[in-house]
Amino acid sequence: MSGTVKKIEVAANIAIIAVAVMIGVVLIHKYYIRSKTKELPTVLIGTKISIPNIDWSKNRQSLVLALQAGCHYCSESAPFYQRLASEASARKIPLVAVLPQTIEEGQNYLNSLNLPIDDIRQTSLRSIGVQGTPAILLVDSNGKVKASWHGKLPPNKESEVLNSLAQ
Repeated sequence: MSGTVKKIEVAANIAIIAVAVMIGVVLIHKYYIRSKTKELPTVLIGTKISIPNIDWSKNRQSLVLALQAGCHYCSESAPFYQRLASEASARKIPLVAVLPQTIEEGQNYLNSLNLPIDDIRQTSLRSIGVQGTPAILLVDSNGKVKASWHGKLPPNKESEVLNSLAQ
């Protein structure tokens, strides 16, 4: 009888190890591999967006920076956003920060990032077609999205955003 118990114990241990390995593979795929390859959905070019009390027709183009307090990619991207704010200001291109938090919370968050943006709006990010933060939208005078960038941008995409301001 002890031989049977020993065999059952070995089989149970093998089953436990197999289940642990399978769970590990699933977690690695879900949280590491898939997160590295999956891009955030982009706002469709040509989509007309509306933000309360923003009159797009006053400018040839505007930048919308969609952020969310607590988003670590937003915080990590702060040095680029500081540069973007400076470039937009120099080119007289309005930069609007849109956050789902209250305007006061948004202002506090932007201050913590040392990001000087005067026009801060509270709105649902989904209402402007943004499904993840951070996101940058280049909007024309009709309120239509000309270009969009999502997530923490690599240096070549940061250059692309800055170059789009010159167009």
